[in-house]
Amino acid sequence: MKKKVLILSLVSALLLQGTAGFAVSLPSSTPVSANSEPDPAAVKAAVAEFKSLSKKERKARIKSVKAELKKAKSNMNAAPSTNTLLLVILAILLPPLAVYLHQGEINSKFWIALLLTLLFWIPGIIYALVVILGGA
Repeated sequence: MKKKVLILSLVSALLLQGTAGFAVSLPSSTPVSANSEPDPAAVKAAVAEFKSLSKKERKARIKSVKAELKKAKSNMNAAPSTNTLLLVILAILLPPLAVYLHQGEINSKFWIALLLTLLFWIPGIIYALVVILGGA
């Protein structure tokens, strides 16, 4: 039993080592880095173009953008990513750490996971899985 836990923890550590930070992919056709801002001239041109449209065309453009955002959001939730799989494995081993990595901060969900894990291990695992998989 100890040997299996040791092997599982080593494998998860190796997998987590390759993913130093959790990346977020943007649903865009042009690559955008997280630290760069758009060109101010391009923004001004886009705003001027939008303002030159009629009221009916503006509403149609806004409606199409909302539909694209909704489609992109549903595509993101369609298949769990590798990060989710790693968080589920980590939730079984260390539930509070998995909740912290998922939330990105120490908040009430982290403290609940920590308390449940310290008191009773299994409820801590269940709570962490619920938080990570989107139930809470």
